[in-house]
Amino acid sequence: MLFMLDKSLSSEEGFADVKMYLTSPLAKFVIWGLLSALLYHLVAGVRHLVMDTGVGETLEGGKKGSKIVIAVSVVLIVLAGVWIW
Repeated sequence: MLFMLDKSLSSEEGFADVKMYLTSPLAKFVIWGLLSALLYHLVAGVRHLVMDTGVGETLEGGKKGSKIVIAVSVVLIVLAGVWIW
């Protein structure tokens, strides 16, 4: 990803090359996969921050919190897929 950023900022031809590479279905799938992992990590991190305040520290609260994390992550991942394609 950093290589593509560097190449796209180097010249107009580099930008056109990177744009061509990113329009392929394989590149979109890889980007979607990376973005999905980052989104899940973000949502789970917010859950842990909420747990640090004392909310959801019981076993039942932990189970409910994990289900909420999965649900929110799925929605965000689907939205990311729509945005990429």
